[in-house]
Amino acid sequence: MTLHLIKRLTLCITGLLITTGAFAQLSLPKGYYWKQLPNGLQVVVIENAKVPLATVEIAVKNGSFTEDSVYNGLSHLFEHMFFKANKDYPTQEKLLKRTQELGAIWNGTTGTERVNYYFTFDKDSLTAGLKFLNAAIRFPIYREEDMKKERVVVDGEFQRGESNPGFQLAIEIDKRLWGDLFTRKNPIGIHNIINTATPEKMMVIKNKYYFPNNSLLTICGDVKHDEAFKMAENIFGDWASSGFDPIVKYPIPAFKPLTKNDYFVKESTIARTPFMEFAWQGPSYLTDSASTVSADVFSTIIGLNSSKFQQALVDKGLATYAGLSYQTSKYIGPTTIFVVPNPNKLKECYDEIITQLNLWSNPDYYTEEQINDAKAILLRDDMRAKEKPSSLPGQMSFYWCSTSLNYYTNVTDDYQKVSRADILKYLNTYIIGKPFVAGLIISPDLNKKVSAGSFFTAKAN
Repeated sequence: MTLHLIKRLTLCITGLLITTGAFAQLSLPKGYYWKQLPNGLQVVVIENAKVPLATVEIAVKNGSFTEDSVYNGLSHLFEHMFFKANKDYPTQEKLLKRTQELGAIWNGTTGTERVNYYFTFDKDSLTAGLKFLNAAIRFPIYREEDMKKERVVVDGEFQRGESNPGFQLAIEIDKRLWGDLFTRKNPIGIHNIINTATPEKMMVIKNKYYFPNNSLLTICGDVKHDEAFKMAENIFGDWASSGFDPIVKYPIPAFKPLTKNDYFVKESTIARTPFMEFAWQGPSYLTDSASTVSADVFSTIIGLNSSKFQQALVDKGLATYAGLSYQTSKYIGPTTIFVVPNPNKLKECYDEIITQLNLWSNPDYYTEEQINDAKAILLRDDMRAKEKPSSLPGQMSFYWCSTSLNYYTNVTDDYQKVSRADILKYLNTYIIGKPFVAGLIISPDLNKKVSAGSFFTAKAN
């Protein structure tokens, strides 16, 4: 697992929202406890007494996957406004003062399929912390003066991203990979939409998605589950259900599959080092959860120093970095090759990437030892990721939003069950011989020397 790609076999997410009885087969790790309140709010308590702290998190099935071009970026702005003002703390100054009184460390994140908010504080402040979270999630106040300040902050994040050539390349890749539904995969948003956002638009988001039956509350740390459940019900129990499943009422349109390879060369004066990227529409949890697991194993194999991919590109000096990744998603995750090529060997690097892609279906491209090494790495990564109690809610809620709680519980074991046939099925279904988007970002001066468009093109294949 990495920051950009955290991973996923059995229960469909929508099935988890119906009744308590639907969880008869729910499996959770040791020390994890689940309960669903009458209003539909799912609560997970993680007992972990490594340190005398508690972390509380609310995760909502919201993010760019719910956004059309009129709202793109406003889930992210909504996340920022969460920490501004609410019924109990009517100014940001009072809200921040309360976080200081609680000794809280806090933050929020917005992705394609999840928005989450979390606070970590002394375990004795658990009740006060839950009340604080309750006020922020249920009773926000969107003051125009606060929004005016925060629009600048959010758009500033966007502008900082644009100063990175890798960001520029990724945005252009996504526009071509997702077509008319690009906004559904673009959490950062659109400048004009961010800068003209209103309190009324914030309320539209709240009234669509911010309900207990579309949210997960996690309480983690030096706590007892029975006591934590009582606190949760006392504080959040009167939060009214929407009476509908927001994802059903506001359905997510289907992404159109690519029909042909799409190449582009983008010149940028800030691209002192050229970057290459190749992207495919990979598996979706809803339609092929098994391949989401195989994708992680194969990506890890490709990243091994002993892999033929690394030896052909990095060891031979054609690139300083070459990696493969898959982003686990409920609604089609991208599979991406990212390469930092040797500027003096751009064409040779590109040619070798295409050669390697054509070899991926060969049965001897990777060994059984490499498969086992990849599985061991994924196991160690999971163990390392779970060493810090305050990080556990965020790891779990990612899976809850994009896959299921069972997936979260079982994914590390499922990695160990992946076979060579499973990997080949993933590759044949989504990668080998399938249309992709290929992008190269390069400085104008370097492009004058190498004329990248002469070789970095679909016509060359």
